[in-house]
Amino acid sequence: MADDLPPLASLRAFVLVAETGSLSAAAARLNVTQPAISKRLRELEARLGEPLLRRGANLVRPTEAGAAYASALSEAFARIRAATAALPGQARPIRVLAYTTWALRWLIPRIPHFRAEHPGLEVEVSTSTDARAIAEAPADVAVRTAPADHPPVPGAIRLQPVLLTPFATPALARAQPLSAMRLLASRIRPNDWAQWQAAHGLEPGAPPLVFESTTLAIQAALEGMGAVVCSPSFVERELRRRALRRLAPDVIPAGDHYWLIRPGGTARPAVDAFTGWLLREAAPEGAEAPLP
Repeated sequence: MADDLPPLASLRAFVLVAETGSLSAAAARLNVTQPAISKRLRELEARLGEPLLRRGANLVRPTEAGAAYASALSEAFARIRAATAALPGQARPIRVLAYTTWALRWLIPRIPHFRAEHPGLEVEVSTSTDARAIAEAPADVAVRTAPADHPPVPGAIRLQPVLLTPFATPALARAQPLSAMRLLASRIRPNDWAQWQAAHGLEPGAPPLVFESTTLAIQAALEGMGAVVCSPSFVERELRRRALRRLAPDVIPAGDHYWLIRPGGTARPAVDAFTGWLLREAAPEGAEAPLP
């Protein structure tokens, strides 16, 4: 008897488009072209005799029937992933390599959310400040920065923009204006203050005090040594407990992005689950500021 299931590649493409609302995002996730995704969707709709998606100028949304179908398929794919992850060869941790500050201040606080969604999957995080090493790492997932319109390696997926706004301790903020504060910067991102000043029409002041990483610059700001400029997501805990205060109401895009890289190797459902979760987790920050 002929197999009456639609092609799994078409089903997977449909689910990703329904989840992301984007043909290009689905194409990047599957490492195929956008026309290939469009073809799979057309063939699936023709086979089922049912329109599954509404196509707009910049967005794709499932129809009512498509939404129900996508939900059922997502559950089926989740069961397949869980069954595959239970195999002995799939049990090793998901290896992630990224910049120190992003890993320490963005990723690690969110890993409990991932484990709550995917019990039994472990994430092993390593850090580096070497962009080439990150791009070529023997890891399942790597995250590094590059210009917003220039992926660092073929197949890289844009994850979230690098955002900038200044912070200092409440005591320092009460004692002096930002223009009088010592500026704290990172060796990895030495031009962030100049970009922030230029975006606000300010003349550059004294050169910042430079630290090895943004993590160290944030710690120096916590000690009252001056003001640090970084992403608000890097200091969420300090803002909640009022150890730092935001010194400007806006954030500016630095012009580059964090990019998600799959360096290669055997495909693993656990890694697919992690990268999908990572893209969803980063999406709100991607909407916080427009591209420059």
